[in-house]
Amino acid sequence: MGNLLFIVQILVASVLIFIISGRLIGSEISLIKRVLAVVLSVAFTTFVFWYSYLRDLPIAEENFVENVVNTATLLWFGSMLLISMLLFLIFELFSTVDFIDGGVEKQSFIRKIISYWKRQKRLREVVSIAMKNGVTRTVHYARHRDNEQELAIALRMTLEQCGGIFVKFGQVLSTRNELFSPIFIDELQKLQQNVARLSAEQVNTLLQENLKADVSTVFSYFNHKPLAAASIGQVHKAILRDTNEPVVVKLLRPDVKNIMREDLMILVEFANWVSSKSQWADSLGFRELATGFAQSLREEIDFNIEARNMIQVTTISKNSGIEIKVPRVYTAYSNENLLVMEYVDGQSVAFADEVFTACDVDRHHFAKQLLSIFLEQLLVSGIFHADPHPGNIYIEKHTGKITLLDLGAVGRLAAQQQEGLKLFLAGIDQHHAGLIFDGVTLLVENADEGERAEIEQAISQIILRISYVERIPTDDLIYSLFSVVREFGLHFYPSVSVALRAIVTLDGTLTAIDSNFDIFGEAKEYSNAYVKSTLKKPFKEPLEMKERLEEELALMLPAMRKLPRRMDQLFKKVEGGKIILHHDIFSDRANTMFVTQLFSRFVLLFVGITFGIISVALLAISQFMHTAYAIYLNTASYLGLFLCAILLVRLSIQAIRDIKRTS
Repeated sequence: MGNLLFIVQILVASVLIFIISGRLIGSEISLIKRVLAVVLSVAFTTFVFWYSYLRDLPIAEENFVENVVNTATLLWFGSMLLISMLLFLIFELFSTVDFIDGGVEKQSFIRKIISYWKRQKRLREVVSIAMKNGVTRTVHYARHRDNEQELAIALRMTLEQCGGIFVKFGQVLSTRNELFSPIFIDELQKLQQNVARLSAEQVNTLLQENLKADVSTVFSYFNHKPLAAASIGQVHKAILRDTNEPVVVKLLRPDVKNIMREDLMILVEFANWVSSKSQWADSLGFRELATGFAQSLREEIDFNIEARNMIQVTTISKNSGIEIKVPRVYTAYSNENLLVMEYVDGQSVAFADEVFTACDVDRHHFAKQLLSIFLEQLLVSGIFHADPHPGNIYIEKHTGKITLLDLGAVGRLAAQQQEGLKLFLAGIDQHHAGLIFDGVTLLVENADEGERAEIEQAISQIILRISYVERIPTDDLIYSLFSVVREFGLHFYPSVSVALRAIVTLDGTLTAIDSNFDIFGEAKEYSNAYVKSTLKKPFKEPLEMKERLEEELALMLPAMRKLPRRMDQLFKKVEGGKIILHHDIFSDRANTMFVTQLFSRFVLLFVGITFGIISVALLAISQFMHTAYAIYLNTASYLGLFLCAILLVRLSIQAIRDIKRTS
């Protein structure tokens, strides 16, 4: 009977600990974590309580309850509560999220522990490789630029030896002419990723898993020999059974998501480590480059996104007035792991001499049309091909049409950034530093008008370097612009960085088509033609302009009706001296919440520390007392220390959560 009563008391205590710890820690607690923390704390403290106190007591029905319900029991209960909270704090430290399908995958605690251990092991391996190759010399490089070649070799060797995602990251960095010097670009371009082709069995398995019908009922012919094999997907040629149309089938590699789960977070942590060791890497934005690469890769492995991009770019191209080819997407057969699209019989513009000749296509005119399409996407629609290298720009055989491929990477610019790029291009054309500065302020996140004179002076130096030359070197211009932005502690919006990189990539493609093509000179003509067409549009399309004006007036009319009354109210307040200009940080809800949370946590921290100091002082005083009052002081002291520990654990858990939300 005594043992049964003891078990009941433990169960009751466990329920109370579960409820109280949940209230003390906060409402965002995982149920599994709470249960596990309570079970472990109850098991541990009960064993210690039994071994140190109950083991030597006689277990008799008449005195068991009396023996248990005393000061020692209160100490046991308090220990359970405190240890359960400390265990949850440990669980929160190990809590992670894994990127998968563009979102997060929830894992059990055991899987998180295993994943954390593997990730730390892999991170130690990567850091060890980096240190062995001398990447830590970036600190030395920050002071001595003559070691640039040594650092470039060390970075290339590190990425190469780490393999997988790291090699692909290095290949992406090798295209960032606007950020890295030619020494780095040349070295990183040596990175090669040997990708094994999927076997016929693997291909059949992927098709069977992702097609809604049997493979033989969808395709009358499927070539198991791939047209191309990359680290993310593999491309095959096939023929649809229903329409007898040739198509391209793009399959997502089955191990890509696992690789992302294991290595993308390692890559970001590695970039954080490099940035913490090097001022050069930090100013370069190495951490942001890794984070942006991880984000873009998550989009590339979802073929639904690529299909949507192709549809959007097709619609944009129809409005441009220039006939181009974007492969049609067969949405009935496509999903996030499988993309079926129209087969385009064409050739990359870098190796299409015979096609240009056979179709009698003027290279300069072809390049000019390609630039117009890109500027239309960039400056008008705001949705543009983010990787227009020669391998993604084809000329279609027999028709000579411009063909855009591989739209997994698409950039998007808001209206403000579009305006900024227009001002930037206009400033380059007019060699006007002030105009370029106005454009840059719309392209960066943290523009500061206070440094206008200094930034304009730096921009003027760039203009002088590109003046009086036949052709403006695009990569040198963009590289210099990034250098100025970094020098003044500014940061381009991520979408702007993508756009500027795309401009550099496009310049290389246009040069491959026509070696004498001047991207900025032709952009000037496009800008002038765009302005003229805008001015002529009301006369060419009067009915459409009339409808547009009516729509705008309909939107403005309610506000215009209120304007006289508001002006009258404003004048009355001015006359009465009631207009006061002030700035209130609490007018913004986000600011209010931030300040309130900061103040409340400061109060909790202050109360916790106060409890701790007073308790320690009372405990010290009780040591010099030899009366019964010493017992009360000791009790109050231990209670205060207990409350202090609970408050500090609560604040620690909240701090960990805040760090995770902002990281």
